[in-house]
Amino acid sequence: MKQSETFTITIPEHLVGERIDAILPLLQPNLSRSQGQRLIKNGQVLLNGEVPRPRDSVASQDIIQLTIDKNQPDSEEIIPEKIDLDIIFEDDDIIVLNKPAGMVVHPGAGNQLGTLANALLHHCPELANLSRAGIVHRLDKETSGILVIAKNVEAEENLIEQFKARTPTKIYHALVIGEMISGRTIDAPIGRNPHRRKHMWVTETDEEGNNEGKEAITHVRVKERFRAHTLLEVNIETGRTHQIRVHMQHINYPIVGDSDYGARLRIPKRFGQHAENVLRGFKRQALHAYSITFNHPRTGESISFEQPWPNDLKTLVDAIREESIAYEQQDH
Repeated sequence: MKQSETFTITIPEHLVGERIDAILPLLQPNLSRSQGQRLIKNGQVLLNGEVPRPRDSVASQDIIQLTIDKNQPDSEEIIPEKIDLDIIFEDDDIIVLNKPAGMVVHPGAGNQLGTLANALLHHCPELANLSRAGIVHRLDKETSGILVIAKNVEAEENLIEQFKARTPTKIYHALVIGEMISGRTIDAPIGRNPHRRKHMWVTETDEEGNNEGKEAITHVRVKERFRAHTLLEVNIETGRTHQIRVHMQHINYPIVGDSDYGARLRIPKRFGQHAENVLRGFKRQALHAYSITFNHPRTGESISFEQPWPNDLKTLVDAIREESIAYEQQDH
């Protein structure tokens, strides 16, 4: 059975000068623009024998070779859903929003509905023309806080380039287990954990100096210290999957509530009952994307946004703080 089909197309005069990702749906009406972009990224589109960039323009008599896998499921087709969004800022180019804990960012196996992408396509249908509905960076399902969305191709490309160049500043707040004395920088490559497919870990360098992991750099500053926990301000230079969670486990200060990365429930001795109840009831990682600073993709102006903690995290930190103060007063 034939698995794929290749089409060879000569660019007609009326499409000369257009972007290649924009003309693919015109040349193959069964393709959406986001599908075409994915095919380009997968190397299934050749322009005069070479893999182009989505923004490359075409010239007269250029030859496009397009290979389509007929049996590949289209994971990019997202169903719009009416789901409330907590939008902090929106203009013609970007959306800045507050993602609640518990919301998956993009559909995947077992999560085709109820995701942020589903909600975005209902709010802004033109995002269907963009790869991943304009989502240019991610937060884990149980991490709350700020996300930036591109609303058009130009904004998407600009923001992706900014993140690649590491120019945006992303600040997270995390409550970790253990009393950290001072801040530090964690420079430790991260790769897929071969023993747990959905998990990441810090990879080791072999005797020849090779390391299969990707560079990952996390800067940590102590915001507030309690008797058995520490509130941290975390700035990530790189954006690896689960980066903060993996790095905090690596230095033996796992994030409260993050059972995937070493944070089993630990109740200190003589711990106050209220704080214990709140800690036991906190069922996600205590991690919040607090702020982001980046350049507006159209104006180039530096813009910043902050998002206060959600109620569950505020309640947790308040309870830990009050318990720590009460414990010190008892000892004195």
